[in-house]
Amino acid sequence: MSQRFSTDILVIGGGAAGLAAALQLAEHARVTVLCKGDITSASSHWAQGGIAAVTDPEDTFADHVRDTLDAGAGLCDEGIVDMVVQNAPAVIARLASWGVAFDQEDNAYHLTREGGHSQRRVLHVADATGRALTETMTERVLDHPNIELINDRLAIDLINLSKLGRYPSRCAGAYVLNRTTGHVEVFQARFVVLATGGASKVYLYTSNPDSSTGDGIAMAWRAGCRIANMEFNQFHPTCLYHPLAGSFLISEAVRGEGGILRLPDGQRFMHKFDERGELAPRDIVARAIDHEMKRLGTDCLYLDISHKPAEFVRTHFPNIASRCYEFGIDVTEAPIPVVPAAHYTCGGVLVDRHGRTDLPNLYAIGEVSCTGLHGANRLASNSLLECLVFAQNAALKIAAQLDRPFDLPNLPHWDESKVTDSDESVVIAHNWDELRRFMWDYVGIVRTNKRLQRAQHRIDLLKQEINEYYANYRITNDLIELRNLVHVAELIVRSATKRHESRGLHFTLDYPDIVDPPQDTIMFPGSIDHLDMLRPSA
Repeated sequence: MSQRFSTDILVIGGGAAGLAAALQLAEHARVTVLCKGDITSASSHWAQGGIAAVTDPEDTFADHVRDTLDAGAGLCDEGIVDMVVQNAPAVIARLASWGVAFDQEDNAYHLTREGGHSQRRVLHVADATGRALTETMTERVLDHPNIELINDRLAIDLINLSKLGRYPSRCAGAYVLNRTTGHVEVFQARFVVLATGGASKVYLYTSNPDSSTGDGIAMAWRAGCRIANMEFNQFHPTCLYHPLAGSFLISEAVRGEGGILRLPDGQRFMHKFDERGELAPRDIVARAIDHEMKRLGTDCLYLDISHKPAEFVRTHFPNIASRCYEFGIDVTEAPIPVVPAAHYTCGGVLVDRHGRTDLPNLYAIGEVSCTGLHGANRLASNSLLECLVFAQNAALKIAAQLDRPFDLPNLPHWDESKVTDSDESVVIAHNWDELRRFMWDYVGIVRTNKRLQRAQHRIDLLKQEINEYYANYRITNDLIELRNLVHVAELIVRSATKRHESRGLHFTLDYPDIVDPPQDTIMFPGSIDHLDMLRPSA
């Protein structure tokens, strides 16, 4: 029989959003934080650039709002954008009080500039801001008597009480795989906060860690929540191209500090695509690189910062310089080979300004959510900012409800009595690889109706196989993630098929123009029937 745990607030995800929410909620209640691996498995840990915030007297909230709206290509929620931008300085102050030491110069924050920003406003800790944030917050979480941090847990599905009968629709916890023991555990909670990150692992090439498998988006959709904006997948223009490098991002700040994109023969090219050149928004730069690579038939292009003083480069980008040097590239003397890769999921679980989803007592914050901040394209370094502002908002809203009485029934255990171990795990690996390859080929930077149709056909076939495995075999980490990825892939393809224009991160050759006014936000209602695939015992 599966083990059962009980807590006041269950936070699923140990990145910046989850840790920040836990720290603020722990002042009011018991909090349990579940991490898929350890803190290095969260995308936040690998964020290089920084946090966008107005801290310079020469900058204004209005400028930050305008830059965000421009990048979002007409689909941002202006009220949300204004709220997030206005809250940014307070977020920076809270992080500083927690011990995050942002880089300084001349007794002020050192600010860098990234694509789409009209001002220098990105605070950073060298080129490893995400690591500094998560390590600092993790130390505080581990020291807090009201927080329990549990690693190696993969959530399988959220528990909607309406599926148990006699209860109204409400989130009451989750079924969770203990990746160490292989057993499924039940976590009961008065409130659940999803902070599971994005879904860029649905693509073959990504800058994200292996944990970015869309778990929270898929679980929330299966639990009855609306999902929106899934056609807007951000491809970071510059990831290190090397057969042994894996998923290593070359921060946009390199271009912000004067890095130049070059063709293999050394020529610049970005001026042909946008007057802002290397500092154009990410969607424009990624499409430009993709276009030139296909035109020339080359495997990569180059990002060159070697014209800057060597000490400047090593000081501002120590991790990038060190990582490149491991592969024989001295960035102070030679350009860096780069390619675009899936980087950020702009869509996700539809929430309000407090992070509330359609399912009562379920909140979603960070990349897993669709808040209205990013619209059709995320402005660089607004992601960590969104995590922290919505963690604050969600914590305040949850804390205000904790004194209400809750009748939380004992949730049923997970039933494994009718399943067996699979002796064909290789099929899961093949399905995983097939999904990520056809998503890259057919639903990537440039799309067409025919490519989307081909992707949907393959998704339909994969779903049949995955459903059969899920129903008959004991679940594994790979099976859970594959199930989530195929649901996310379908939401992406269906959303892309419905948008008959090219806007922001969604570019299709069949509808290359922007529609004015823009098409409405494309969303899909939750598919609560999928909860019938759960296997709790009676």
